[in-house]
Amino acid sequence: MSRKSIQRTARRDWGSDDSGCDILHLDMDSFFASVEVVDNPALKDLPVIVGGLGNHGVVSASSYEARVFGVHSAMPIVKARQLCPQGVFLPVRMSRYSEVSKRVMGMIAQVSPHIEQLSVDEAFVDIKGARLVQGSALEISASLRARIREELGLPASVGIAATKSVAKLASTHAKPDGVMLIPVSQTQNFLNTLPVGALWGVGESTQKTLGSYGISTVKQLVNFAEADVVRMLGRSAGSRLFALARGIDPREVETQRQEKSLSTETTFSSFVHSRQELHRVALEQAHQCAHRLRASAMVAATISIKLRSGDFSTVTRAKTLGTSTDVARVIAATACDLIDSVEMPTSGVRLLGVRVSALSSPSEGVQMFVDDDGRQALAERAMDGVQQRFGANALLPASLVSRREELAEDASRRR
Repeated sequence: MSRKSIQRTARRDWGSDDSGCDILHLDMDSFFASVEVVDNPALKDLPVIVGGLGNHGVVSASSYEARVFGVHSAMPIVKARQLCPQGVFLPVRMSRYSEVSKRVMGMIAQVSPHIEQLSVDEAFVDIKGARLVQGSALEISASLRARIREELGLPASVGIAATKSVAKLASTHAKPDGVMLIPVSQTQNFLNTLPVGALWGVGESTQKTLGSYGISTVKQLVNFAEADVVRMLGRSAGSRLFALARGIDPREVETQRQEKSLSTETTFSSFVHSRQELHRVALEQAHQCAHRLRASAMVAATISIKLRSGDFSTVTRAKTLGTSTDVARVIAATACDLIDSVEMPTSGVRLLGVRVSALSSPSEGVQMFVDDDGRQALAERAMDGVQQRFGANALLPASLVSRREELAEDASRRR
């Protein structure tokens, strides 16, 4: 959903009849920035911007105090500094955010086991079976938000509706730190107040196409027959949008939601011009992806890289292996080969990402590589155990240990 689709002055009270509204969408407010404020109370009421200490990279999160200046996620850090020079700029601490996320999801699980986690800071919850014991949807939402606030000090917004798409829209319009219930009887009235860009999956291209037909709001869209919308957008997109504009969304909360891919990205504080440095970062990213694959009991067949240059142009490359893997060495070797196949941009590299996809279960049958005797996989699984017990930095490949020491020295010099 585009930020311009959020109606800050829109009606917030649509009634209290929650019969048939069994889906909650919980979304943590400005999650990364909020965690930073909890960890350092001196940041309270200050414009906090999470994304990096230098002038490169993009904003990952910003507090509401920073948003007043026009700062938002995915904005280049350099622009954020121009808009809000008095902002407190902080690096991303993903391990800390993941730790807090697990606690939030654990609280949600105590409300209902039917959870579909969408990201580190949001999830759908089906509360159909929780009502008898825990009360109405509004009561459950209030109790959950209060517990998150009391135990973690964090704000959360909740949308309540009969369908996933409407619940997600409701949580967006409940922000900051609020609850919005959309009764079944009010679903169409609520949707009619929104721009068409608010509907799930409607991007700039689709908005432009609909705009050419004079459609800029959901209310205008519902006046068209399904055949008309299909003619505008094609069979699949047209039928889906026709249904969403009417609050029709048959998707259930997927408790066992299977990941289609895993990825990690690094935005550099200064542009990188060395392939050797890119190889070292790719190795670190490969270990992160491999660790997550093993934790999820999955293997991957396709390895991809993403390189973003100093002028923001992006190049991607991918390779499908002859057999699936969860071994970091294999992922890293493939990623490095892909990096070497790309011409190094003269402006340098500002972002590198490694992605593993075409996931499957090892039980589906995984062959070893010709030169693989299995010892590398055993070593990496042993490393998983050590890291789980003593911390992520307790045991690392030698090349990554040296990289961590260099980063620590750089951070020390900056202080």
